[in-house]
Amino acid sequence: MHPVIEHPDIENPADFVPFDESRARTYLDAGLWRETTLPDVFTSWVHRFGSRRAVVDEAEELTYDELYSRVRATAAGFADRGIEPGDRVVVQLPNSVSFAVVLFALLECGAVPVLTLPAHRRREIVHLAATSKAVAYVVAEREGHFDYRELADEVVASVPSIRNVVVDGSCGSHSPLSGVVGAPREFPRGSAADVAVLLVSGGTTGLPKLIPRSHNDYEFNARASADVCELTADDVYLAVLPAAHNFPLACPGVLGALGVGATVVFSRTPSPDQVFALIESRRVTVTALVPTLTQLWVEATDWEEADLSSLRLLQVGGAKLTPEIAKLVEPALGCRLQQVFGMAEGLLNYTRAGDEPDVVIGTQGRPLSEHDEIRIVDADGNDVPVGEVGELLTRGPYTINGYYAATEHNTTAITPDGFYRSGDQVRQLASGHLIVTGRIKDVITRNGENVAADELEDLLLTHRGVGRVAVIGVPDPAVGESICAVIVPNGGGPNDSAPNDSVPSVAEVRAFLTDAGCAGFKLPDRVVARTSLPVTAIGKVDKALLVRQCAEREATR
Repeated sequence: MHPVIEHPDIENPADFVPFDESRARTYLDAGLWRETTLPDVFTSWVHRFGSRRAVVDEAEELTYDELYSRVRATAAGFADRGIEPGDRVVVQLPNSVSFAVVLFALLECGAVPVLTLPAHRRREIVHLAATSKAVAYVVAEREGHFDYRELADEVVASVPSIRNVVVDGSCGSHSPLSGVVGAPREFPRGSAADVAVLLVSGGTTGLPKLIPRSHNDYEFNARASADVCELTADDVYLAVLPAAHNFPLACPGVLGALGVGATVVFSRTPSPDQVFALIESRRVTVTALVPTLTQLWVEATDWEEADLSSLRLLQVGGAKLTPEIAKLVEPALGCRLQQVFGMAEGLLNYTRAGDEPDVVIGTQGRPLSEHDEIRIVDADGNDVPVGEVGELLTRGPYTINGYYAATEHNTTAITPDGFYRSGDQVRQLASGHLIVTGRIKDVITRNGENVAADELEDLLLTHRGVGRVAVIGVPDPAVGESICAVIVPNGGGPNDSAPNDSVPSVAEVRAFLTDAGCAGFKLPDRVVARTSLPVTAIGKVDKALLVRQCAEREATR
């Protein structure tokens, strides 16, 4: 049995912080915002590109007209099941045509998709469903050995607001997505300033936060990104990263590609032994990866024989790409590299086609819009000189003014004058390009996914064998940073011995966190036993020292 979650009152206007009137007017007058909703934008795409191929997966492909017909019927089906304008619906689907259909259908009937990742498990989904007060949950049947229908049963037992579970595939006791069909009809449109979608934060403290993106700002996000990437109707965009992520969804991603009449090809795997053949057969021109996958793809060209000559642009983001790997992209894959540094909360930075090679290789790009405001500040909040390292603060036409239903957290996440605190340490060149140097927030970036150390620490402290724990990220060429749990067992202390057999093993720790409902990408790669944890002069755990010690230990093995 899982506890019933009491929901916050998210009808409270404070749960969504809109753009203030002055800034909104600036963005409207500048033509950045077009005061149109995403479903209306989608309809305009269909009118322009109707007979062109829109979306493709391993099972089917649809033209823009066919996608529109499916979306309208599915939107009516959702409405017939009691989903009303403004209702939140948790969506947890793999990369597929169904993902596109469900996304646009929910937008069409006025609901707000809560876009979660296939890797999320009970702990994350229950939290996100409860926080958003979701009324429905859309899942796949299964992925590999994992059965999402069983997860849905657990979520429904914990979140009373969920009235409907819809399954793409064999549905068991729930409703099949194929049966969510109604007579197409017109739905009322809200304001373009309203929340369009709720994205999920990478996790910087504790459980993930919900990121409200309005119709105005998200439409601009995708359209301006498509312009920077020079997307046209002749492009074929390959979605290999989970499409619910901001990067492959709207940077320019699925939305940016469809907005210019391009084709989106969905892949459920980024593995080069399957994806390279897909690039060849579908003549893919653009795709996006995280650095660890980039390195894998570069290496795979030594043994994979597929024709990759159609590929013209590889975007790399989600974590910092090393110059050593960046230099190999064009020679190995035969395409241009674009570094992307951004956040689901807003600000995006891209290298451009006209940038010098050393800028593309050595920086993480410059802001998407001239209306993006950047501050780089020291620990006291003072602006640092150009070229000096500091924390990145930002506000602009597509950066949030606060997380959803997180009033208390927003007091520290957003400055009094509306700048979002990114938690990233950067330095800015005179050209405006940014170089990421580290993180201020206690976050581990593994395979492009951000993992909050404090969430794992809090959970591990409930294990009967753990007295103290520090979770750290250790540099790892295979995954960027591996997750290491440094554990002092119960009864351990500065004067006590801590034999390894008194500390839970990696397998035990991973099983414990899995039973707690954690996503797989959060599970530690290593466990290190210590008799005590080192502390700084002010008494905080010295994680920098632990990282150095663990890295040195690995280097000597």
